[in-house]
Amino acid sequence: MKKRLFAIAMVSVMSIGALSGCAGGGSSASSAGGESDGTETYTWRLAHEEYEGDMQDVYAKEFAQKLNENSDGRINLEIYPVGQIGDALQQCELLQNGGLEFAIISPGNTGTVVPENQLFSLHFLFPQDWDKTQEVLQTSEALNGMLHDKYVEKKIKPLSFWTEGAMAWTSNKSLKDINNFKGMKFRTMQSPMIIAAYEAYGANPTPMSYTEVYSGLQLNMIEGQENPTSAIHTSKFHEVQKYLTEANSNLFITATCVNPTFFDGLPADIQQIVLDTVEEMIPRSFEIQEELNGGALDKITSESDIVVETLTEEERAAYEEAAQKAYGVYKKIVGEDGAAILDKLIEEVNAVEAQ
Repeated sequence: MKKRLFAIAMVSVMSIGALSGCAGGGSSASSAGGESDGTETYTWRLAHEEYEGDMQDVYAKEFAQKLNENSDGRINLEIYPVGQIGDALQQCELLQNGGLEFAIISPGNTGTVVPENQLFSLHFLFPQDWDKTQEVLQTSEALNGMLHDKYVEKKIKPLSFWTEGAMAWTSNKSLKDINNFKGMKFRTMQSPMIIAAYEAYGANPTPMSYTEVYSGLQLNMIEGQENPTSAIHTSKFHEVQKYLTEANSNLFITATCVNPTFFDGLPADIQQIVLDTVEEMIPRSFEIQEELNGGALDKITSESDIVVETLTEEERAAYEEAAQKAYGVYKKIVGEDGAAILDKLIEEVNAVEAQ
């Protein structure tokens, strides 16, 4: 039944794409790589993985507005939150097949599509300092060159990697002691690497769709989960959990992506407008996550009796030591090319932190 619904959704989106192309939604082959004549209009689609009002939705709507402004009204971007045309993985497949022009794609949902992107799921990899993290994401050859090329091989072109903030854990018992993770049914995305990261702590990772997490926690099908603080609040996970741990173990990294065949077919000046707008959104993405995460914790504590905990240096060190097991798992999963990407990224992070 799910496959049938997905097929119907995909046919519907492809049909819309065909219609919008006739109305100026795409470029002609003769204009690809050249210049537009300044009169064409474009209507494109972007799908993201979250609900209205969540971080990806705020980003997507601002991206759409800036694209429209930067193109003098010639580019219109329609936004589709998760569930409107499929779940996160189905949206990724639509992007690959040309049923969508743009999508915000998180590695946690696409680790089986681009295995090398699972390095984002490794814990204690990025700097704790936000400015240094931003520098790594913008300048890293490992990410914007080596990993980018792995995406393109799968018909996905990342335009920008950005973060929704540090992960926090919610659970039914305190996680200040790493031993309390043992046997815990901890919800994860479907990434093998995220699963390996929590197996390293002794947990029982339980992949589950984001739309099912609240009920899963409520019914005790799962006992904990990870997400940025803003997502914890908007999804109301604090209503059905006893503890929130500010672990800062890893970042929720996502990517603004485009179908490469579609993008390569655009006139050069339109391509540049897209690239310039993506660049403009990079600092804004950090501002959005700070704005949404900043006030979320206060709302969580005022709306519930959840206990908020922060790891001490000693507690954090125990997690860092255990997390190294997953680095070896990553290299076995992805092979030499993926291992080289990780080694290069670690080298770049160390260089930035040494500044």
